[in-house]
Amino acid sequence: MLNNHIAVFLSNKGNKSILVKQLLNKKATGPFAAFNNLDGALFSSITINELVDEEEQHNHIEVAPGTNRHLRTLSGGEQKKALLAYLLSKKPGFIIADNPFDNLDIASQGRLLQLFTDIAKHTPIIQLITRAADRLPFIANAVSVKDDNSIVIYKNVEDYFHHQQENRLPFFTGPIPESDHAFGLISNPLVQFNKVTVQYDEQVIVKDINWQINTGEFWHLIGPNGAGKTTLLSLITGDNPKGYGQNLLLFGKRKGTGESVWSIKQKIGYFTSSITDLFSRYTEVGQMIISGFFDSVGLYTKPSARQIKLANDWLALISMLQLKNKLFHTLSLGQQRMVLIARAMVKHPPLLILDEPTAGLDDTNAAIVVALINKMASESNTAILYVSHRTEAGLVPTYIFQLKASEKGSTGKLTKL
Repeated sequence: MLNNHIAVFLSNKGNKSILVKQLLNKKATGPFAAFNNLDGALFSSITINELVDEEEQHNHIEVAPGTNRHLRTLSGGEQKKALLAYLLSKKPGFIIADNPFDNLDIASQGRLLQLFTDIAKHTPIIQLITRAADRLPFIANAVSVKDDNSIVIYKNVEDYFHHQQENRLPFFTGPIPESDHAFGLISNPLVQFNKVTVQYDEQVIVKDINWQINTGEFWHLIGPNGAGKTTLLSLITGDNPKGYGQNLLLFGKRKGTGESVWSIKQKIGYFTSSITDLFSRYTEVGQMIISGFFDSVGLYTKPSARQIKLANDWLALISMLQLKNKLFHTLSLGQQRMVLIARAMVKHPPLLILDEPTAGLDDTNAAIVVALINKMASESNTAILYVSHRTEAGLVPTYIFQLKASEKGSTGKLTKL
């Protein structure tokens, strides 16, 4: 396999660092043993972070001298392009490409793919990936690293896909749990943008946005990195002061007419991967779900018997009831993601925002999360806003709101599916 490229499919439970260390230290085994007489280079966010720290520490430009800019000042796509050129200047015998397309929009992925395609003509590439859709298309050989770090060799990539499909199990049985929480009278539209424009000094971020979200609708907000998705979310949650003076309605009230940010947030369930960092290392899984009733980080109010039952019902739905007394930080990434989504939905809020809920997940866990989101959308009156820069296989939103980037500010396009 030395003269060919290899796709290494990873699960979220496997420890890829073991394989990386073996390859870089020339101590690899099995199908990778033939690489032990070559010097490898690691293309990874880990390498980027290390080089950023090195440049900061020595106050010099190491990676992209031609740009006369420090690595930390470049965009995600620019950083990866610069890193690839930097590694190639070292003339490596092979490159380990660790999830190269993570956190890149479609356009940036296309540019990076072309670079790798050119490099593959003369340098072997070992691609580490958690998502099959991100496989470099010129790679035919496939292995997988299991949860116990054992390696399975497949005849080819198609053989790997066949085995994955055969082993896929049904995800959920029974309906999603109900909620007794009362939000009062909330009429449509839940959210309404009328020619909303946001700019900072001379830079226009979004321009003339017209968009309406009603009860029970399932939206996918999509757009390239930097197009303004985060700006729109901050307007909806009431966090962005640029909402004042705009024709922006949030749950029946125009922004700036006396509503509090807290009253807005009470009506929104919110998931973002960064929320994980807010919770104590000693928070139990059951407490995590229950805290969603109180919109609190941690549990400081004694829950009712009904709230405890509903939390247990959610854990049973996602097949984690037996884990309710485990500490949240000990769960796998996929399990943590499911718990946080259930926590955001436990009250059946009028609006549920899911910001990149499948980021970093392997194919199996991403499929489970997508199935849960589809189920919540079809079995509740909660409006769901799914946010990402990529289209997720199996997701079935009713509407798409797509931001199209422009130097004059991103504009929005609405599509009904």
